[in-house]
Amino acid sequence: MRPSQALNPRLFGRRLFLAGGALTLMGAGVGAAQANTVIGKAVKITGDVTRRQAGHLEGLSAGASLMDRDFVATGKESFAALALGDDTSLLLGSETELLIDSFIAGQGGTIELGTGQMMFDRAEGLTKIDFSMRTAFGMIGVRGTKFFAGPSRDAAFAVFVEHGLVEVTGGGVTRQVGRGEGVDFAAPGAAPTAVARWGQARIREAYASVGAG
Repeated sequence: MRPSQALNPRLFGRRLFLAGGALTLMGAGVGAAQANTVIGKAVKITGDVTRRQAGHLEGLSAGASLMDRDFVATGKESFAALALGDDTSLLLGSETELLIDSFIAGQGGTIELGTGQMMFDRAEGLTKIDFSMRTAFGMIGVRGTKFFAGPSRDAAFAVFVEHGLVEVTGGGVTRQVGRGEGVDFAAPGAAPTAVARWGQARIREAYASVGAG
């Protein structure tokens, strides 16, 4: 991955939103969750992973509860597997920063990916949820799915869909991305490339970057 300057959690959402857009998982509407609500847990932690909540910084360990407004950061060669509700999981690669803005099980929520890479995984056939994932690169609308987002090969940022349907918007251009397909971004604010099928080698590289086989 390409190193990037760490984000200040207080400026995290505003900087990302101004820089490029959001990833939005399309489905049913979702209301705002109450602050400090337990919305998930850390399933597996490898290496140095921290969580900042209301200005308090602490190490994140397996089994620890996750709450709205948790800012999770992984260190070098570190990984985190997080569960949101009973059927949504996030895998974070090394040197990744993620803000869990809000989440309501079965309905959806919002997260912000600052640096690094992650995988969103929600089994096929489940009820659609309204979920947003903001980054500096674009807006993505996803139906309950499994997808990777983050740097990939020569791309500053890329999105790959294993199953489901993703709508990627950046630089005023929108692409529909389906099963086995992906798009790249050259820089924040740039338009996504044309949709292309990914080969198995690139898929394996992307999954390995978030600690997935």
